Amino acid sequence: MAKPLTGCLDDIFNRLLTHFGALHWWPAESPFEVVVGAILTQNTAWRNVEGVIAALKDEAPLTVASLLWMDRQRLEELIRPSGFFRQKAERLQLFATYLMDHYAGDLGAMLSGPLQQVRDELLCCKGVGPETADSILLYAGDRPSFVVDAYTRRLFGRLGLLQGKESYDKVRQMFMTHLPHNSDLFNEYHALIVEQCKQYCRTKPLCCDCPLQGDCAAYLRGDYP
Repeated sequence: MAKPLTGCLDDIFNRLLTHFGALHWWPAESPFEVVVGAILTQNTAWRNVEGVIAALKDEAPLTVASLLWMDRQRLEELIRPSGFFRQKAERLQLFATYLMDHYAGDLGAMLSGPLQQVRDELLCCKGVGPETADSILLYAGDRPSFVVDAYTRRLFGRLGLLQGKESYDKVRQMFMTHLPHNSDLFNEYHALIVEQCKQYCRTKPLCCDCPLQGDCAAYLRGDYP
């Protein structure tokens, strides 16, 4: 008999945690820095964002007010390495404007309401899609909202738990339904998924020493050597 989905998700988490140890993602000095990083990392690798955030912090303290009043052209120059720099500069300043206008710049106040209500509000902000909204909720607000990214789809598709055509919300609901709503758990689980896909479950996977090899549907079918 197939293992229930809750048991599968628990087992995957425990095996990844045993293999990699606790990863304590997301690297940021403040909740607002998480928001900035979540917007900047859209359509680019995190390594490109790290240098941009360092450059922003060298320019001025990374606060709602400093970002809001920074010259747009200067902001675009600083974030250029993250790609789509004009679009992202606009989104950053629009978010800062919304936060200042509605919450006097207090991100904690914005993120403190009922989870679904706050998520819906974030999704109404220009340039904030589901993955960005969940990243802000989880990593900036310490709220239990599971983050789904391309790594999640790749890993759980190969494991046989996803078919590949599910919507973002359907994939997220798999985790939200079958795991305890605990922000520390969601944080660690997502970090472990990312690490697993960076080290083993790559576009061209390295299956030899993979901690999930024995239960990987794609590997057991012989899709990969």
